[in-house]
Amino acid sequence: MIVNFLFRSLSRLPLSWAHALGGVAGRLAWRFSPSYARRLRENLALALGRDDPALRGAAIVEAGRQALELPFVWLRPQPEVLSRIVRVEGAELITRARAEGRSVLLLTPHLGCFEMCAQYCSTHGPITVLYRPPRKKALQPLMEAGRARGEIRVAPADVSGVRRLVKALRSGEMVGMLPDQAPGQGEGVWAPFFGRPAWTMTLAARLSEVKGVKVIMVWTERLPRGAGYVLRLSEPVEPIEGSLDERCAAINREIERLILACPSQYLWGYNRYKRPAGVPPPPGDATC
Repeated sequence: MIVNFLFRSLSRLPLSWAHALGGVAGRLAWRFSPSYARRLRENLALALGRDDPALRGAAIVEAGRQALELPFVWLRPQPEVLSRIVRVEGAELITRARAEGRSVLLLTPHLGCFEMCAQYCSTHGPITVLYRPPRKKALQPLMEAGRARGEIRVAPADVSGVRRLVKALRSGEMVGMLPDQAPGQGEGVWAPFFGRPAWTMTLAARLSEVKGVKVIMVWTERLPRGAGYVLRLSEPVEPIEGSLDERCAAINREIERLILACPSQYLWGYNRYKRPAGVPPPPGDATC
């Protein structure tokens, strides 16, 4: 009840206010969670090859903004949410693929307002997105209400959900997912991510093999002072092809390129390098 009330209250705030409060929340999380602060600092320094205090400070603030914009994105009417996208770059990629009757696999890292990506892409037709229940069960009905609306369908992260994703692609529809999530045992392979082995989901790579699928990278940049968002779609710089391991590595490199275009808005505090229970350490690293 408390979470529901808080979310619905925050959803009524102007986006600029939500982002301002989010900046404060981000600093508080950094201040009072040593493990989160250490992970954010280490991951950011690993990617950049150096410690950049100014960028780290910006990333702390943006992480808080990402958290507090969720009520707005999930609970405001969809037309109002979409109206905050002030510019779209690369929309012709989806338009062309749809006109050709091709299915589309949209890959979105934890960068910027990633919740906005499926909202926009659903204006081009039905899209099925991979769904993982939140750790806090109280958030589940709010998440489902925010994501499963309009032309957006959700698929659970299990065998039945994977079947739905494959069926959607084979039907010429769109599928969206966050390929930089840490998967469980039996769902990933070790692949480089900013020079360090990361347990990487294989599902995105496997779906890229579906006949006729068009892979498109997409992310949404958060503009300052609640001014809205810029949504960017692009084709992979390199082909997503080869063996499963090669495809996973290629997808990780594409994610790296997007992140480096706007490193302050990536969720560096996400535990990307964790080793799930039952997963052996990466080759050559028995201490990982």
